[in-house]
Order: sequence, then structure tokens, then C-alpha cells
Amino acid sequence: MSLNISKLRNIGIAAHIDAGKTTVSERILFFTGVNRKVGETHDGQATMDFMKQEQERGITIASAAITAHWNGYQINLIDTPGHVDFTVEVERSLRVIDGMVAVFCAVGGVEPQSETVWNQADKYRVPRIAFVNKMDRTGADFQEVVNQMHKYLGANAVPLHLPIGAESDFEGMVDLVQMNSVRFIEKERIVGPIPENMMEQAQEARRNLIEKVADLDDEIAELYLEDKEIPTDKLMAAIRKATIKLMMVPVLCGAAYKNKGIQLLLDAIVDYLPSPNDLGAVIAHDPANEEKTYRRNPSENEPFSALAFKLINDPYVGQQTFIRIFSGKLTNGMSVYNTNKLKNERVGRIFRIKAKEREEINEASAGEIVALVGMKYTKTGDTLCDEEQPILLESINIPPAVIEMKVNLDDKKNRSKLSEALAKLCNEDPSFHAHFDEETEETIIAGMGELHLEIIVDRLKEEFKVPVTVGAPSVSFRETITAPFECNYRYVKQTGGKGQFAHTVIRFEPNPGGGFEFVDITKGGVIPKEYIPSVQKGLAAAMNKGPFAGYPVVDVKCVLVDGSSHPVDSSDMAFQLCAQMCFKQAFMKASPVLLEPVMKVEINTPDDYIGNVTGDVNKRRGRIEAMRRFRKGSQKLDAFVPLMEMFGYATALRNLTSGRANYSMEFHQYMPTPKDKQEEIVKERNQKE
Repeated sequence: MSLNISKLRNIGIAAHIDAGKTTVSERILFFTGVNRKVGETHDGQATMDFMKQEQERGITIASAAITAHWNGYQINLIDTPGHVDFTVEVERSLRVIDGMVAVFCAVGGVEPQSETVWNQADKYRVPRIAFVNKMDRTGADFQEVVNQMHKYLGANAVPLHLPIGAESDFEGMVDLVQMNSVRFIEKERIVGPIPENMMEQAQEARRNLIEKVADLDDEIAELYLEDKEIPTDKLMAAIRKATIKLMMVPVLCGAAYKNKGIQLLLDAIVDYLPSPNDLGAVIAHDPANEEKTYRRNPSENEPFSALAFKLINDPYVGQQTFIRIFSGKLTNGMSVYNTNKLKNERVGRIFRIKAKEREEINEASAGEIVALVGMKYTKTGDTLCDEEQPILLESINIPPAVIEMKVNLDDKKNRSKLSEALAKLCNEDPSFHAHFDEETEETIIAGMGELHLEIIVDRLKEEFKVPVTVGAPSVSFRETITAPFECNYRYVKQTGGKGQFAHTVIRFEPNPGGGFEFVDITKGGVIPKEYIPSVQKGLAAAMNKGPFAGYPVVDVKCVLVDGSSHPVDSSDMAFQLCAQMCFKQAFMKASPVLLEPVMKVEINTPDDYIGNVTGDVNKRRGRIEAMRRFRKGSQKLDAFVPLMEMFGYATALRNLTSGRANYSMEFHQYMPTPKDKQEEIVKERNQKE
């Protein structure tokens, strides 16, 4: 049976850690009939948190996809992690969903990761609704969360609910669209009239809702100005239109753990979040000419196009490649073209995913999110399309790894097992990197944070059965130059018979934020054309390990100015080695510096400890950007602090504030390390080696 695309909702659930995302997801699965029993994060029974590491820690690590149905609509739901170490999971989910439910804690309000997720959703222009969860908790304040959404997220947050009671007295809500009350007894919702003592407040809130919608919709504005009754269906249609156009964010409330408000949230997902049809065509580029664009409409009749956004190694069926189909139709055994890898792929099997369960299907069409088995070359961010009409979809932004750790084997026999396991993990998680250092004979893994690497090591031991020992985590530095320098290098090697000859003159310039850039201004006049790529390859290889302290080199522009060759002795390898030597010689004369990852840190602290906290941040070479009143008696402090100063910060903060403050941090950017610290780091690195 063909899918009615207007009745499809691809949605993600995202929020700060502990706002209750997975609990909301589990209740959605229960009320839509996917699960007969409610799974809980705290007892390790959550359907969406099926990894052993998730169940042990009670947190979401990997985004999980599941299909549910509500009132004739199909909802493809993705539950994403809240911890900043797994931000790439949120990034790739937001790239392929059509709408988002942003969950906020009624006590915590807009927390640091809420802002990060919100900004990611802004980048991909994802329409969203907000659900203020945990209304039954002590300190819950619905209106304060709405105010914080305006203030910190710049959102046009418009309440569609008014809570009836709060904290332990929270009973339900007034629905300002239907103008009735909804209460919950166990798992049933009871619809009734608005309590008399809330009628005036409800009428005022509805007037406010209509005014907000009237500002965005001419038909509602006309009815409002003429003081006419506004039909519910017209009001809902206007809210839907404004939400899809990112002009407003409807705000609902509830208490997921107590089964309050989930049915209304499901109604809102169907009523206000877009179908693929509502968002229209996706824009793609011509692989041969980036300026030329194509439109792909969400229709079965268009050429096939899809984006691979996630890979999972399944012990039963092998590697699963999750894709979002933007246009066309996919069938079992079909051949698709991977534009990024310039290779054809044969679709083995197609699965509709239900967290760790899967249902095999014969075909899938535009708008659907499915998993494929049999993909050999496809990685995260790759475009799959019709070979006759190749296109390139916008890929997924992968943040840089900022922390690394050495991994050793007690038994060298396990080396191939380790490299196989690491290759699979790198495939699954593009923010994780691993390489083998030939000099020290150590494997180095790098990721987004301490928890990220802790999970990886845990998976190596438990899932892949590789017994590893690990060193302490360390900062992943970078090297660059701050001054231009031109180097004239001649590589000559005579060993009897055919020798080696290459000659290059290369100018090295700082290229802040521009990465590695190679420019040939000789136009192949002095060095044969076939050796120009060899020069570029040699420079790229030299940048893997900088001459200054052995860290990767970034942001250098290399301009090939001049050179010469020998008709017999020149070769590809000679020019690669010549470029490498030229780079190493020039780098140390071009005022090299170490770059260190600087983190954006947000600390919530009671007023009593603000002096202790700011003093400690300053000691850690931190720069305080802003301080703001968070709620009565406590403040939020925004700062930028080098990552190397943040190891062990959780314990230090606990000691400074008697355990009453908390913090979160995320990668901000790489910045030059002060000279005294730089010398210390280089010296320490050299001693280790």
C-alpha cells in the first residue's frame, strides 16, 4: 500500500540532558500502541535506550529511530542524546527530520544544551513545538520557561496550554485552542469545562494567543479586528502555517512520567508539525558544478534521492545504513549511485526500524526514513541517487575531535581485532577518530569528550571483546603558522643507477579558518603536470604530524611558486618527499604556534558561591563572557575556558559550592596557546616520546 505522504511526520525529540526526552518518547510509544508496557530510563528498560551503555548510565548515547501511528498518521520518531559529547547524533538527526519536539524541564528551564540544540535546529530551519515537561516537580514554573525561551532562544514562544496546578498539585491543563480542560486519571484523559477559578486567566491567555497569531495571519487578524468569533479549525490552520514557516513555537505542558499531556502532544505533532509535502522540494547541487542546482520534490514520480545519515553495526544482519528518502522510490535489489564515492551500490534489504527491532519491507518512498543492508561504500553524509541524474545533497557538519586517549593491548595478537573494531566504530560515528602511531606503537583514539571516549572503550571491551588498557585523556592540540615563509628545497638522491630528483619553491602563508589550501601558480610550466598532485599529496601527508610538537597542522596555504625536474630521475615519490622536506624546513621558520581547544562553559551557581566560582574560572585561564540572573537566588555564568584546564572540573566545582552548582561545556574553537604554556606542552610531549 502506497504511503500518503501528507499523513507522514518525521520528527526528532531533542533537549538538554535529564529534561525527560526518552521518557516522553517511551510514553509516545505506549500511547500509540507500539509498546504494551512503558519502559523507563531509570530501570534500564527504555525501548529507545537499547545499548548496554545507555541502560547502565540511564542516558541516551545514540539517536534511535522508531515508527508509530496516531489517528491515521505515521510518525517516524528519532530520540536524540542530550549530552554535548554526542552532539553529532543530534546534528545528523536534525539534518533529516521535518519537525522537532523540544523538551524543556519545568524546573531547569532553558539549559545549556537546550540552546545548542535550538541553534542546530535554526541552522537546518526545522519547525518545532515545545513541551514543558516535569510540571509535577517541586519548583516547576511554566510561565518562567516560556519567558526564558523568549529571552535566551529568541523564540516567539506562544502557550497553547495553561497548567492546572503545579508541582504535586499538577492535574492537567487548559487547552487554549479548544477552550476546555484536560485532566488525566492514570492513562485516560478526561475532557471537561474550564475550572471557574481559571476562566478569567484562560480568556486572557486565549486573547494573547489570538493576538500573536493575528500578527502572523491576515485572515485571523481580520476576524479579530472585527471582533468576530474565530473558528477553531481556522485558528489551528493559522498556528500550523506560522509554525511551519518558523514564525512561532507553540508551547505545551505536561508530566511524561505521570502520563499527563502525551496524547495532547501527539495531537500537536499531527496538527502543527509539517509533512514532507509542507516543506516542499529539497535543493541539491550538480556534482560537476556547485553553482548549478536541482529541485527534488517529495514525490514517488521524481528521480530517486536520499541522504545517508547514520550507520550501525548490527550483530545479526551486519551494517545498517539509515537513509532519509527525499524523492522517488526505492525497491529491494535496486542499484543506486553514491555521488560522494562515485560508485554504484546494490540495495540488499530494506528495513523499517523499531529501535532494536526491525521489519523487512520490499519498498520505500519519498519522505520515509529506513535502514538498508548491503551498502559497501556509503558513509554518514553521503548522497544516494539515480545514476542517470546524479545530484549532491547538503552533507552533515561534523565537529572536530578535541580530546584524545592512548589505547594499548596486553596481547599483541589482538591488534587486527582492535583495528577492525575501531574501523567499525569510526564508520558508525564520524566524530570519533583512531590512528596508529608507528613511532610509539600506540593506538590513539580521539573524540568529543571524556564520556564519549569512555563509552567507546566500554564498547571495545563489551561488544567487540577486545581487552584494552587506556591512558589518561589528553587534549588534542593543533599546530599552525603565524607568518609567511618561502622555502626553496632541492631533493637529490644518488645511489648508483637511477637517482631521485625533485625541486620545489613553495610559499607558506597563514590561512585562519581556511584549512589546508594548495595553489599552483606555475601552471605546470616548471614542473611536469603529472607531478603537481604529488607535491600536494606530500604536503598533505606532512601536515598529519607537525614538526613543532607532532600534532596535526591546520590553516596553512601552500603556494607552489617555482621548481624544476629531471627527465630521468624525477618521480612521483621524489616530489612527494621533496614537498614534505620543504614543508618541515619552512614550518619552523614561519613562527609556529600551538592551537588549543577552547570550550564554551555555562555554570549555574547559587549567589553565595559566585565569588568562588569566578575566581576559579580566572585561575583556569578562563574568560568570563556574561553573568545573568537565572532564577531567584542563583546565576548563570558564561565563560570560555581552555579544555586542558577543565579536567577534573566536576569535582572542583562540587567542592567549591558544596555540591550545589552544575555546569556544561561544548567545543567553541581552536585558539593560540600562551607562549609559556606552549613551551611546557612541547617539552612534555618530547619527554614522552
